[in-house]
Amino acid sequence: MSEYMNVLVISGLIPFILSFWPPLKIYRNAKALILSIFLIVVIYGAWDVFATSRGHWWFNPQSVGTFKIINLPLEEVLFFVVIPFCCIFSWEVIKYFKSRFKSFA
Repeated sequence: MSEYMNVLVISGLIPFILSFWPPLKIYRNAKALILSIFLIVVIYGAWDVFATSRGHWWFNPQSVGTFKIINLPLEEVLFFVVIPFCCIFSWEVIKYFKSRFKSFA
C-alpha cells in the first residue's frame, strides 16, 4: 500500500467506524452526504486534473500507487472522498456534544 493510501486509511478509518454510532445520525440524510462528497470530488477533482495537466501540481510516483483515474492517482481521488467525510463526521460529532451538554454551558 502506498504512503498516501496509508495516510488516507489512518485518517478515515476511525471516523468511518464511529459514524455508525446511532446517536450521531450521520446517515440520516444519506442523499445530502453523498451529494456533498460528490460535489467536492467533481469540483476539486477537475481542478487537480487541470493543475496536473499544466504541470502546476504533481505526485511523487514513490508515494502513490500506479492506478489512475483521469490521470490522477487513485489516492488523490479518494482524498476528496475521505477528508470531506471526516469533516462532515467532525461537524456531526460537535453538533451532538454541543446539544448534549448545552445545559452545562
